[in-house]
Amino acid sequence: MDTNFLVATQLSSLFPGQATSIPLQTSRQGVPLPAPLGELDPPADHASYSTTLHTQATGTLLLRVLHGGLIIEVLSLSTEVPPLRFILPGTIISSPAIFLWEASELHVLAIANTGSLFRIVIPIGTGRELWRNQGSNIRHREHLFKDIEFVQDGLVHVHGIHSVLIGLRNGSLLRLENDYGSEETYGTYVFSHTICDLSNKFTMQDDWTETVFQHSSFLSSLTSFLPLSSGNIEGTGIVSISTHPWPTDIGHAWTLSRDRTLRFWKAKTGCVASKVLPPGKEADSSPGSSAYGGRPNILLDSSPQTLIRVFTTPVREDHMYVVTFIPTISAPSSGGTFHVSDTFSDQLYEVGKIEASSNTAHCHLQDFIIAGNAILALWDRQGQSMVEKTVMNVERFHEGFRASPWNGSNYAPEPELTPAYLEEQLLSPGSMTEKFFEAIMRPGMFSPLTLRTAIDQYIDVCLSMPGPSPLQLTAAYATTSEQIAAVVGCTVTLHRDPHTGAYQHANYWSALKRDWEGFIARCREIERSARRPLALGIQDQNEIMIVERERVGLLVKEDLAVYFRRVLALPSSPVDSQYELLGVLWYLQGTLGPQVLSDLENRMMDIIRQEISFTIPEILKDQTDRFNFKEEMNSDDMQWITGKLHSFENLDLATRTALDVIGGFDVEVKREEDEVELLLPPPNSDWSKALTTAYISKTVDARYDIALVLVAMLFFLSEDLSDWDPTLLSEIFAVYRGIAMLRYVSRQPSLPASGAHPPSSDPIAADDVISRMRNMNVSRSNKTLLSPTYSLIHRLVAQSDGNDILPNAAHRYLDGTGLLQSISPGNATQYEVVFCENLRILGFYGASREVLSWLPRTPGASYVQARLWLNMGRVDDAAHLLEKLAGSFASNQAARSMSVEDQEILARILPATELLDSQHYFYIHVSNLFKLASWVEYEVSFAQLAISVAPPSADTSSLWSTVIHGFTELALYEDAYASIMSTPYENLQRECVSQLTYRMCDDKSVDTLMTFNFAGLVDEVEEALAFKARNIDPRMQPSYSRILYTWFIRRGDYRNAALSMYQRARKIQDLIRDSTSFAALAEEQLEAYNIAINSLSLVDSKNAWVLLPVPADQAHEPRKRRKLARHVPENKFTPGRFDTDIISLPDIQYEYALLAAQIDIIRCDPTILSSPEFMLPPPMIVLRLAQANRFNLAMSTARSLKVDMSDLFNHLTGQCLRLSRNPDAVM
Repeated sequence: MDTNFLVATQLSSLFPGQATSIPLQTSRQGVPLPAPLGELDPPADHASYSTTLHTQATGTLLLRVLHGGLIIEVLSLSTEVPPLRFILPGTIISSPAIFLWEASELHVLAIANTGSLFRIVIPIGTGRELWRNQGSNIRHREHLFKDIEFVQDGLVHVHGIHSVLIGLRNGSLLRLENDYGSEETYGTYVFSHTICDLSNKFTMQDDWTETVFQHSSFLSSLTSFLPLSSGNIEGTGIVSISTHPWPTDIGHAWTLSRDRTLRFWKAKTGCVASKVLPPGKEADSSPGSSAYGGRPNILLDSSPQTLIRVFTTPVREDHMYVVTFIPTISAPSSGGTFHVSDTFSDQLYEVGKIEASSNTAHCHLQDFIIAGNAILALWDRQGQSMVEKTVMNVERFHEGFRASPWNGSNYAPEPELTPAYLEEQLLSPGSMTEKFFEAIMRPGMFSPLTLRTAIDQYIDVCLSMPGPSPLQLTAAYATTSEQIAAVVGCTVTLHRDPHTGAYQHANYWSALKRDWEGFIARCREIERSARRPLALGIQDQNEIMIVERERVGLLVKEDLAVYFRRVLALPSSPVDSQYELLGVLWYLQGTLGPQVLSDLENRMMDIIRQEISFTIPEILKDQTDRFNFKEEMNSDDMQWITGKLHSFENLDLATRTALDVIGGFDVEVKREEDEVELLLPPPNSDWSKALTTAYISKTVDARYDIALVLVAMLFFLSEDLSDWDPTLLSEIFAVYRGIAMLRYVSRQPSLPASGAHPPSSDPIAADDVISRMRNMNVSRSNKTLLSPTYSLIHRLVAQSDGNDILPNAAHRYLDGTGLLQSISPGNATQYEVVFCENLRILGFYGASREVLSWLPRTPGASYVQARLWLNMGRVDDAAHLLEKLAGSFASNQAARSMSVEDQEILARILPATELLDSQHYFYIHVSNLFKLASWVEYEVSFAQLAISVAPPSADTSSLWSTVIHGFTELALYEDAYASIMSTPYENLQRECVSQLTYRMCDDKSVDTLMTFNFAGLVDEVEEALAFKARNIDPRMQPSYSRILYTWFIRRGDYRNAALSMYQRARKIQDLIRDSTSFAALAEEQLEAYNIAINSLSLVDSKNAWVLLPVPADQAHEPRKRRKLARHVPENKFTPGRFDTDIISLPDIQYEYALLAAQIDIIRCDPTILSSPEFMLPPPMIVLRLAQANRFNLAMSTARSLKVDMSDLFNHLTGQCLRLSRNPDAVM
């Protein structure tokens, strides 16, 4: 079996809006603006022309013409360098080309209908960097044609960087020659302008020599333009031009005119030979027949076509062979004929001809190439690509021409979202909109560009309708998928019946369904345009590329599953005898309706999700009885299928052979890289990964279809399965589960991984913004983000390091997953568990959860399930499952509670840096998991479990710390206190007790704190509170001075209680610096003194004193009120190290009395606060009281403050004398 098929990927998934636009200006005056695209034109980002370039230095490059011929896009398929877009001032004519010059420059040559030939020079870096960081060096040149009319309707063929050919309407050939690289023309000019200045700089001239050659004379060589002939030129118009592939020094050209005349042109002498090729076998009745019954019109279509290719052979290097295709569109037998001609001695000789296959009837040849001795033709088959290949005996042409039969290649069959298919999707349970949305978002179904274009058109239509528009139509969305989900169907409303008032749900659902079907039909139409073929190409290792309007693919070898899937779908196709069972089962599938097949799949998935408690024959017998599997089958079909199945001599062997087709892979040994390729980076680009993903999806779909017919056979033979080998039945179920997992994941879309396309530091990106804002030629702003629709398989493939070519890369990945190696549905293998774990690690929680539901609850699967629930926020379920799983690690029983395979699976998915050989270490691991997820409750719970099963010699200090800190953070203070008192580590106790104290104080749980006795840790608690009391602003809450006072009072330590409040009063005194602070803080200070006095009064009068440590800087000061140091280190308060100040009860009473007097005098006369000396000394206070005639208060204050009362009594005596002399004056 050596057959091929096509796989492709969408370009909008590879390059979602990354292209940098560079406008080009023309020096020609009076150039009109390009016409806008019409409604019937393809979308702007669908290419109208494309060509490829592959070299060792650049990899594979793709050139595309976009926006109706206004934009040339150059992108790399081998690297992740962002694409470039060049915006021309006019529409591009025919075929631009790209070439590599001296491994340092890329040259893009294009002709615009403004009469200009543009040469764009793109410098490239080393190591496949291409134009990255080369934005400032990109330049362009322009050549203005002498006569615009010559080129506007001409056919352009770019031979190389030095030669351009233009076929004219009258059959003449215009040749342009250039000597790029000569010192006279280019060597002295230095380009230093940047991209943003490129469009505004004057256009530099490119010198080309124009020469017109007439086909009527062999030796006509004109150096200037001549008037065109006025005769009939319809038949002589050139429709195809070809030259020897670049690079070459052969300047000859071959042309084909509409009258099927093949002409040979030399570079200097013009046309030297011609040959009229016979027309193909057209249909009897041709639309081109004349009205008088004459011969049909055999002129070829006037549009440019690829109908000529030139090649040489090493055997006869002096012979140049030309392959010319003559199409016969209306012929029922084939699409045309390939004529092989030999060019020798200025003459054309016929070598042979090859008629296209019958599969090409009514098809259009889009492109063909010569690869070695093979012709590969790209056909447009009703909008789809088809490649056919034939091999010629090029080395023995002189012995007679021969060619092998055509071998055709198509895309693997894929579902088309027709109304019938959508109806089948509704047979399974689920929401209609969910199923339709899932169908259009399936990877590979529609490109991101198709979806964005379709939703934009849908919104435009809805906005054009009369009446108010729903808000969904004008809202902004982050991605196209979000926009589709919100917008489609938003115009459908639920109405009430005008007679009954009941809701018309049936009408609503019918209208909603029609709306979705209309949107899907719009997507299909746009996608059909995106998949129209354009060109063929060849890249490394002779891989054939297929370029479509919006996709790029490869011609790859079919594997066995894809081959049988294609062959079995063909009617009456022969199948090899060893695979005859597949043909019978495919017929069985054909007799079942869509409803039966849908029910069959749903029941199989239900069986897989359940724990298998019975034998497989019993399960299938029960399901078949409930299912009524055979009721809808024709009796004749049943008899025929039964007879064929019983006719197999060894049905067991035939079934195992079918299983080998599903689970077998052709993994070839990696080839040795040659020396040149070793110097280059591996071809591991986004495009190669996307193609590998596409191949995987196709082969997985084919294998799933084969697995499904095997399952259908089991249901059909459910009565006889008791005699089957149980291991074979188990293997069928296990393989079906594995392929179903792969199929499910391959059909699930995913968002691009972070960092998939990191922003480039290339200055060209900034220049692109500037240039687009300055020129405004083409807007690339989108209403929504154009996000790629990768599948989950693509993400998984991107994680692998393989760089093989197809199909080896796909087979290596599938074989590496190991999902098709399972032999029993009752067990979850290491590969299956690791597959689910990889999905979880990549963040695809929904897919991982779904796939895990198909696996039995083995320890490995349970661990991944618990980790998944933890990621999804279901912490209760995760904790419960992990606690159950810990039983498998029970001390001294791990080997007996888990099988060897389970141990290997857990060793594979558990962290390699942690030793998890016991229940103790597993609990520690789980506790760390919850710690990373910030779930403190379960972090503490599993840390406690780890402590409970810890070996005697284990260091559990970190676990105790986790428990204590966790309870403290959870505000479970009683548990935290109990843990502190229970831990055997004294250092940890002393470390944690202060943290618990502070946290309880901050949380206003002082009452609870006072109930703890902290046996053996009282000093640590008091030191912690005292430190805060000394160093925290007394105005802040919580008030640690009050808390410390309460602590001492509760324990009967009145002396230290008084000291804490006295210190508080002194700290408040330090804060009073002005009248404002005095008014705010004086009462609090007075209260602190009062509390200190009350507390110290409870002490024996002989011991009514407190010791106040005196800092070193105040030790030698005289006895006075000293300021307390702030943030005093603990060692300064160690008894005996520094001097202490003994503060007795009278001292405190004195300070209290002074402050009370100051407050009272200010309360009586507030104007005192306006004075800088508002805190009056004791004598002044007594004097002011006396002056206010408050003698009783003055005497009591003087007594308390020990002030001399002489002045007081003098003033009192004076007042008495005045009273005796003149009572009225005094009173």
